[in-house]
Amino acid sequence: MGRFDGKVALVTGASRGLGEGVARALAAEGAAVMLLARDAAAAGAVAREITAAGGRAEAQRCDVADYAAVEQAVAMTKEKLGGLDILVNNAGVIEPIAELASSDPAAWAASISINLVGAYNVVRAVIPGMLAGGGGTIVNVSSGAAYRPLEGWSAYCAGKAGLAMLTRSIALETEGKRVRVFGFSPGTIDTDMQVKIRASGMNMISRIPRAELSPVEHAVRGMLYLLDAASDDLLGQDVSMRDDAFRRRIGLAA
Repeated sequence: MGRFDGKVALVTGASRGLGEGVARALAAEGAAVMLLARDAAAAGAVAREITAAGGRAEAQRCDVADYAAVEQAVAMTKEKLGGLDILVNNAGVIEPIAELASSDPAAWAASISINLVGAYNVVRAVIPGMLAGGGGTIVNVSSGAAYRPLEGWSAYCAGKAGLAMLTRSIALETEGKRVRVFGFSPGTIDTDMQVKIRASGMNMISRIPRAELSPVEHAVRGMLYLLDAASDDLLGQDVSMRDDAFRRRIGLAA
């Protein structure tokens, strides 16, 4: 028996990195998973591998900045998988990496459209069904950048700061309505995003050696803990993998 037997999960940004890792882990624990990503080929390949391993998964191309596309993807999830109990709001971009004075206004706005408006779009499409259907769990992937400005990352920091307040707003409006919501800061994990950060040479994060980055598997463990009822005392919070107390709870060293 898996921890998430009978549950249906939707994971955005699921073609690689943390999104892929969470999708695979949820399927291994019994959930049926819909993988959304702009890279349909990569998401589809992951879904096929999950299915070949005995899990249940579907994939669909979706740009979370497009609300109509998000609505369609949510409807497809319910049609193909039979419901929707879990949302992992993971899609995000680090670009543009540039100081404000030289930044591209269109690229800056596009970042906010994905990292903040896109996250809102998915919550907006999912939450009415959760409220009507007896509840669900939402995890918005946050960042330490939501609370600490970093040079060259004004778009990313602003988007993640907005997402942190969105998470708190969801928690306030759904209190007592069986919708569980968390923010989750995975820390500096070894993903393609970190490759782009190192290549930029901008700010202290770009200078962290790859060998010192956390493995994706650690963040996946933290994410699955939040999706389980054992984390109910953390509801509404932005939980960080840098928090030693949380790491101990999930069996990792401080």
